[in-house]
Amino acid sequence: MDTSQRSDPLVGLVVDGRYRVDALIATGGMSAVYRGLDLRLDRPVALKVMDSRYAGDSQFLTRFQREARAVARLKDPGLVAVYDQGLGDHGAGLPYLVMELIEGGTLRELLRERGPMPPHAVAAVLTPILGGLAAAHRAGLVHRDIKPENVLISDDGEVKIADFGLVRAVAEAKITSTSVILGTAAYLSPEQVGTGDATPESDVYGVGVLAYELLTGATPFTGDSVLAVAYQRMDNDVPPPSAAIAGVPPQFDELVRRATRRSPGDRYPDASAMAADLDAIVTELGLPPFRVPAPANSAQHVASAEFQSRLDERAEQDDHTTAATAPPRPQAPITTTRDGTPPPAPRQHTREMTRGPGDWDSAPSPRSPLERPGTPYRSGQFAGIDIDELEWARQRGRRVALFWSVGILTLTALIAAGAWTLGSNLQGLF
Repeated sequence: MDTSQRSDPLVGLVVDGRYRVDALIATGGMSAVYRGLDLRLDRPVALKVMDSRYAGDSQFLTRFQREARAVARLKDPGLVAVYDQGLGDHGAGLPYLVMELIEGGTLRELLRERGPMPPHAVAAVLTPILGGLAAAHRAGLVHRDIKPENVLISDDGEVKIADFGLVRAVAEAKITSTSVILGTAAYLSPEQVGTGDATPESDVYGVGVLAYELLTGATPFTGDSVLAVAYQRMDNDVPPPSAAIAGVPPQFDELVRRATRRSPGDRYPDASAMAADLDAIVTELGLPPFRVPAPANSAQHVASAEFQSRLDERAEQDDHTTAATAPPRPQAPITTTRDGTPPPAPRQHTREMTRGPGDWDSAPSPRSPLERPGTPYRSGQFAGIDIDELEWARQRGRRVALFWSVGILTLTALIAAGAWTLGSNLQGLF
């Protein structure tokens, strides 16, 4: 097990008497994500445990519980399901969410492994994201934190968006978190930077920036500081992806342009409208279906491997313990000869073919290669058949062959004689 896993105080604990913390997957500015097990339902889960700074903030805890309940009601294939939430043991621990465990990795990890995506792959990623956001927008919820780190890809090719409501809960808490701004600066809409307001159009802007990054491999704005990156979008439009990389269809340029307009009223009104436009583009270009691959070297895969290693070590230790505590086998009574000395031990044959006095009365013939393994070898047999019977069958075969040879020769002679007679009398016939 990794040193960080051994030193993490939460690994191995059971939260609220139900959720066992098995392995750390990843950490961030607001929380840490663990692989866990729901002991009551015996299913693996993901545990998002909030930072200790938020444990004593009553305003955050109230908002956290409210957002968790709202998100748990959402049902869509593009959303990571939320199963439960809590405040730790007896309300005195760390606030946490219990979510669906996605065996795979994040979109960020996939981009690092493979770089920019072709249009059909971009469409395969954006379609479920927009579907999940559309379900949230219809329920009156806004994500506020669209970025590759919050998009999960399963080993089965499912694409899901996570972390609904957490940014809003943190934003309304008394504690300010610079790490939240750092993580979202590249994807924030102008209104989020200017006033902090967030609407469905704000999520659309984030998806537009995400689409730009999927097509080009980079975000549209860069700078020396977080604030420089954030404020560039106040005065600058997102450039078309085709300006950064060749081969981008103009339809995707238009999709990104409309999604990232600086005025919210000029964008798609919500994720559902953007999804409809994307679907029309896929049909117009005839883009093929695509199964989005999960990143190979993801943090989730590493955590799963470490957890499996722990299970293997524990099983091996249990085997050793069982062997050490098992009662000894009963020993056969020791007999002695007349002079009081123990009798000689019986000869123990090794895997090497050895031979010594008394091993065999006579040397048997080598076993036939046709004889099946495990068949007892008996002298006077070949492949399990008695030699006498085999010899009789062989002689009978010889007689049959001789009979057919004589018959064929006789028939040939008769045909030849008939042909010769016919040829000699051919002129007389005419």
